[in-house]
Amino acid sequence: MNDKRKLDPIILREYDIRGVVGENLNAGEVRSIGRGFGSLVREQVGLHLAPTVAVGYDGRLSSLEFSDAVCAGLTASGIDVKNVGCGPTPMLYYATHELATDAGIMITGSHNPSNYNGLKFVLTGKPFFGADIQRLGKRVEAGDFHGGPGSIKKHNLELRYIKRLLHDFSGKKELSVVWDPGNGSSGEIVQELIKHLPGKHFLINEKIDGSFPAHHPDPTIESNLTQLKNLVIKNGCDLGIGFDGDGDRIGLIDSKGRVLWGDQILILLARDVLKNKPGETIIADVKASKVFFDEIAKAGGRPVMCAAGHSLIKSKMLEINSPLAGEMSGHIFFADKYFGYDDAIYAAIRLLTILSHADQSLTEMHDDLPKMLNTPELRIDCPEERKFDVIKEIKSRLSSIEGATVHDIDGVRVETKDGWWLVRASNTQAVLVARCESATEVGLLFLKQQIREHLAASKIDPPIDLI
Repeated sequence: MNDKRKLDPIILREYDIRGVVGENLNAGEVRSIGRGFGSLVREQVGLHLAPTVAVGYDGRLSSLEFSDAVCAGLTASGIDVKNVGCGPTPMLYYATHELATDAGIMITGSHNPSNYNGLKFVLTGKPFFGADIQRLGKRVEAGDFHGGPGSIKKHNLELRYIKRLLHDFSGKKELSVVWDPGNGSSGEIVQELIKHLPGKHFLINEKIDGSFPAHHPDPTIESNLTQLKNLVIKNGCDLGIGFDGDGDRIGLIDSKGRVLWGDQILILLARDVLKNKPGETIIADVKASKVFFDEIAKAGGRPVMCAAGHSLIKSKMLEINSPLAGEMSGHIFFADKYFGYDDAIYAAIRLLTILSHADQSLTEMHDDLPKMLNTPELRIDCPEERKFDVIKEIKSRLSSIEGATVHDIDGVRVETKDGWWLVRASNTQAVLVARCESATEVGLLFLKQQIREHLAASKIDPPIDLI
């Protein structure tokens, strides 16, 4: 079979491959990607060896077909595949450690709409992203493949993964928790996990269903948490925990039905880590509140700002030996007692452990956090081919702003006397992401106005949230 093919450049994202099923990504492309990646793995490990690659897939309607396709491509390139089946992305990451594979591929559309799907990669224990993705695309286009006799063996890791999650749980406090996997691929794991936790647990949308009948599986959009909020309040629960489509991003609700965003979750987790590891570096992405940086310093840690993106943050953690990192998007990365990748279910276990030993409730912890006025993460429709150019245009205009500090590690984050505002290009969707924060209403209005003016200058319509 001729697996050589030209991939749509749009699907070659910064830290994964992701496209629309049937339009620019189908089983043929996925098989070719498997052949190309398998060939890269063989060169990395040694052509005289038989490398191993773990493969998993999420619950999307196309994911089983895509899993079969990528396995066919891998085996055609001489790879021995260890297939761990349907489950959350973190279980695939876990499989690369537990099964000691040379690499891993996860078939997942993450938090994108149901007509999307894609592939995330791990190579020799490290993220595979950026230039690696582009290199893979060129190899597939050139048909530069190795061949050989590969094999496929199925591995059932669910119980071992759950046991590892529970390893770092302690406490006997009877907490009441609502869990919402959002019909995503973490549903079956959570069903089994809660059987081993003390307290009262309510589970909704646990059936894996790639059509996502209850709500879109993205906990960074507050409307997707409505069902979770209502059940927490109705049942008088201590908290609610939600996950995205592939279980690597967490959403958190307190007993009053209020959302704790990614940087607030990270503060609570970091305080606990820093008790045993004072002075360590805690990483957050460019969208994090000023409160995060202040609170980490107050807790005895060193806060560091990093570009958004799970692959970028994992690489930064390795570079500076950080025990904990997180994003506003709900990705939480634990290298403290864990493997350093983003696992929302593990983050939930660590949160429950903290609450099981704390004198305060989650709601009281939330109340004690310093308050700022800020927008949520605003997503502004922008064509794929325009979004990075818009950021360049905004950056070119910022030289005229006096008294401002500009961080350009990921888009532009502009700090002024009124607070800060951010515009960056999403690496996973055809959108710009904006956020701003101030200590005052007047300051927040002024920051919103600045974003509106820059968007208008680049002929982008601002969202209602900015008007």
